[in-house]
Amino acid sequence: MKLAESEIVELKISTSELKEAVVSLAAMLNKHSKATIYFGIDDTGAVLGQQIGKSTIRDISKAISDWIEPKAFPDIQIKKIQGKNCIVVNVSGHDAVYSARGRYYLRIGEEDKKLSVNELKRLVEKKSNYIYSWGFEASKSSVSKADIPTIKDFVAKGRKAGRIEYGYDSAHNVLNKLHLVKSKRLFNAGRALFCKDNRVEVRAAVFATDEKTTFLDIQSFKGTLFDLIAQCETYVKEHINWRAKIVDFKRIETPEVPVAAIREAIVNSLCHRDFNNPSGNELAIYRNRIEIYNPGQFPYDHSPEEFIKGTEKSIPRNPLIADTFYYAKDIERWGSGFKRIVDECKAVGVKVTFENIKTGFVVTFYRPKAEITPSRTGKSEGVSEGVSEGVKLLVEYIRKNPGQRVPGISQVINITPKTLERWLKKLKNEGKVIFKGSAKIGGYHIK
Repeated sequence: MKLAESEIVELKISTSELKEAVVSLAAMLNKHSKATIYFGIDDTGAVLGQQIGKSTIRDISKAISDWIEPKAFPDIQIKKIQGKNCIVVNVSGHDAVYSARGRYYLRIGEEDKKLSVNELKRLVEKKSNYIYSWGFEASKSSVSKADIPTIKDFVAKGRKAGRIEYGYDSAHNVLNKLHLVKSKRLFNAGRALFCKDNRVEVRAAVFATDEKTTFLDIQSFKGTLFDLIAQCETYVKEHINWRAKIVDFKRIETPEVPVAAIREAIVNSLCHRDFNNPSGNELAIYRNRIEIYNPGQFPYDHSPEEFIKGTEKSIPRNPLIADTFYYAKDIERWGSGFKRIVDECKAVGVKVTFENIKTGFVVTFYRPKAEITPSRTGKSEGVSEGVSEGVKLLVEYIRKNPGQRVPGISQVINITPKTLERWLKKLKNEGKVIFKGSAKIGGYHIK
């Protein structure tokens, strides 16, 4: 793959351009809080290679340390690219504004623009109102408190997605690669992502009407941020309506609101919340809508419409959390979440709105009106027509395949064993099917 310059990547022929590289580094940090510099590749992407002496790496590190303020701490590696030695410098930093040799720059496309006094003032104001510092502060939790299964699962997901190259060797090494560790202590972002006891919670409830008065169910979810995503998604699936139809002896269920869009909104609400705010995230399911709330203001100087149209690139308010979600493919790319939510909902005719309120931000999905028959377990069985078609499918399957048992039938026609048992009990009471043989080897037949 041929490399190209961008707002977060700069290509340099060699370390003879070190001064210019440092300027680019500061400019990219000011725009995106991260930067990558390649030495040994020209601006067309042609790999030339970099001569590496005893002091080359030290000279790069010293230049960044001496010329960048506040301090930035680079990860410098020698890599073979097309068989030639190159140097790759990765830096991330989330302080307000970075200077390079006493001057301030901002990355615009592939160029480093020197800022005027007014532009610098605006950048300081913007960044101080954009990125939350909470995630970069050291927590009281050591690396030993991190949940190992969660870290291993994260690495497996990242490798499968092709977004990380390393395997799991130790919790400290993985968390260090994610920039979530300082000495032996986790940053707050690392604790939220990978510790079960992180004091982060999501309150979830189902209300009987369109108002927040009488609730039918209420829960408080806790755990790692990955746990919270899974719990919220499951809760929504269990409490929304599903329409069922039969296709080629298979029962196909479709949710009234796209689950993928809801999951995207849940992930976004955790990415962009203000963790210093004592209020938690909320998931509220009303009769006519689903609301996902997070206690964090929308980014300064931006509107949701900019991201829906794709005209603005996002700088995550909690970058360490957003980066980790990206590596695990829980988010696709920065700034595209709103557009995907809108596209998913538009495809099935579901209305969705985004609202910045005084205490935070709310995404609302409006539930379509339909005659749905919900089950007592929470997850709806679908419209009565869908249930009726499912029972007809079951009877027809038993007629053509007598002697089958619940597990086998469930796998073939894609209906849960619990639902099948309920339907079979009803059919037996109606005298339409019987069970022949012993409990161990018997099966169902048409009567």
